[in-house]
Amino acid sequence: MNQNVYPEPIQKLMNFFKKLPGIGEKNAERMALAAIELPSEELENLATTAKDIKSQLKNCSVCGHLTTEDICPICADSHRDHNIICVVEDVKSVFKFENVGNYTGVYHVLHGLISPIDNIGPENINLASLVKRVESLKNPELILALKSTVEGETTTLYIKKIFEKKKITISRLSYGIPMGAEIDYLDIITLDKALEDRKRISEE
Repeated sequence: MNQNVYPEPIQKLMNFFKKLPGIGEKNAERMALAAIELPSEELENLATTAKDIKSQLKNCSVCGHLTTEDICPICADSHRDHNIICVVEDVKSVFKFENVGNYTGVYHVLHGLISPIDNIGPENINLASLVKRVESLKNPELILALKSTVEGETTTLYIKKIFEKKKITISRLSYGIPMGAEIDYLDIITLDKALEDRKRISEE
């Protein structure tokens, strides 16, 4: 696509949209051209919302999920089973599980996976607070909902080692999930079935 076709402000907006996941050249073009057709007030609201999102959101002090308060609504919900913790890589996975609608436990967001090749060790992800949470529970279960990659398997094995001498059930999603699949790209039925058919790691 010839970038000289567009005035600089439009090209800059297109370049911004292309940074978003799943947005290619054509979609970025459509979004930029649609944006300039919006009333000025709506564009200002969009710009304000985008600007404020970072300042208004923070990580839950318990699980690490996104929230506007100190503790997210999931962790604050007394009707959920706080002894069952679904461990996920990122906040996108939490939204995906919540859209499934059948999970009644809570979550713990690692904000990454152990990856020695990228110099990401256990101390660089949200593991210390997970250990602290588990130690305060009776008969807890960890559901490791991590992707089936080298990094995901490395993190799974590390978590298993941390808790191997403690009385804790550790399970993982069933292997109906394709190897290397990203949790947030799975359809709801597949994810729901994988959660229902989770397997204890000690039984593998």
